[in-house]
Amino acid sequence: MKKYSLLSIAILLVGLMVFPACTQQKAEETKTKKDIYLQLYSLRDDIKANYQATIDSVAQFGYTGVEAAGYNDGQFYGMAPADFKKSIEDAGMEVLSSHTARPLADNPGDTNWDEVWAWWDTAIQAHKDAGMKYIVAPWMPTPTTLADLKAYCDYYNQIGEKCNAAGLRFGYHNHNFEFKEIEGELMYDYMLNNTDPDKVFYQMDVYWVVEGGKDPVAYFNNFPGRFEQLHIKDETELGRSGKVNFENIFNNIDNSGAKYLIVEVEKYTGTPFEGVRESYNYLGDADYVKNSYSK
Repeated sequence: MKKYSLLSIAILLVGLMVFPACTQQKAEETKTKKDIYLQLYSLRDDIKANYQATIDSVAQFGYTGVEAAGYNDGQFYGMAPADFKKSIEDAGMEVLSSHTARPLADNPGDTNWDEVWAWWDTAIQAHKDAGMKYIVAPWMPTPTTLADLKAYCDYYNQIGEKCNAAGLRFGYHNHNFEFKEIEGELMYDYMLNNTDPDKVFYQMDVYWVVEGGKDPVAYFNNFPGRFEQLHIKDETELGRSGKVNFENIFNNIDNSGAKYLIVEVEKYTGTPFEGVRESYNYLGDADYVKNSYSK
């Protein structure tokens, strides 16, 4: 009887040592699991050649969901919103957001507002039907005066208000031209200061910030919480150019307000599929991403 008791105690002690280790491993797996999305512009030519096979491959690489770049006249990639949503969900991913916008007239004062708001009514409904959480303006004409830039800021506030009413969020995606001055004002800073945070968020493209001569982390600190999404991008595949200090970005990501990471690969050293897969793996393998980012 005593022999069996000692054996039971030994088993219990081993269990007490193993259980915390398993629990810690499980916690680490949960901590490091990240939702990473793909901007479908990354595979634009493949999508034209074979849409569904391309979407299925994105899911197999491990991406959580997608950001569309194919909205036109109420459809996504030539499909009704519900059909687009189904094509993504059938592949095991989710629809997050979409790039689309309607610019004002060359002279903003000449804008036909009835046409503009009719266009947005259709677009907002289509994005809602497609299951989007966000609509993002991917570009704007470069204004020549602060008055024209202010007109765009006011316009974006109004779009954001309409999107909020529909249960969506509206944002703006930068390139590098926003880091030039207009009448002594840095365009990007002016936009951040003249749009309502409750109506307009900023989808920071970290590569284009660097190309514009600025530091993404400085913007995190100077405009905390404004960057609800981050486009994680490099000159080619992530981490190859050495231009973007991804470690510094992820070590300071908390101030950004980022809820979602979206990979975009515009140029490639190999094939687009290889670039998209390599970029996903880069984020999954980097220790500073694992230690700093959680959705």
